[in-house]
Amino acid sequence: MTAPVTVLLTLLALLPVLAWTMARRGGRTVVVTVSGPSMEPTLRPGDRVLVRRTPGAVPGRGDVVVVEEPGPCRPGDRTGAAGTRWVVKRVAAVPGDPEPPYLPAWARHPSGLVPAGRLVLLGDNPAGSRDSRHYGTVPASRVLGLATPPPHPPAPGTPVNSGA
Repeated sequence: MTAPVTVLLTLLALLPVLAWTMARRGGRTVVVTVSGPSMEPTLRPGDRVLVRRTPGAVPGRGDVVVVEEPGPCRPGDRTGAAGTRWVVKRVAAVPGDPEPPYLPAWARHPSGLVPAGRLVLLGDNPAGSRDSRHYGTVPASRVLGLATPPPHPPAPGTPVNSGA
């Protein structure tokens, strides 16, 4: 095995230990397992992401966040079902940004701007994502934290720089 591949495999093996250690130091970091296709190709089902809790912080445009599911995002789900569900989405617009045209009409603000304390969230895979296009803007207070996507190994056939 080449050195970069060995280092990558070692880091991937240590990721759960690192996450557990960080979670034990005050609960500022949690591990979330991705369960659907909404963030493909960035995140795949089964991927684990480290989530850095950021109470009160408003994420920036382009950040990947874990957020409390704003409503029924899957066929057959009901609002108010027992237990909190978390979803992973990308921040597409922040307070003060112009509202994107794909927001539902009922979710639009009279100013045409994303209101204070609200976010527009999208999945990276539009065909497989329920997001702000369906449930409008989301309160920033529902954000658990910023997600750190895992490093993916190179695709088969991709040349790996051995440092030589």
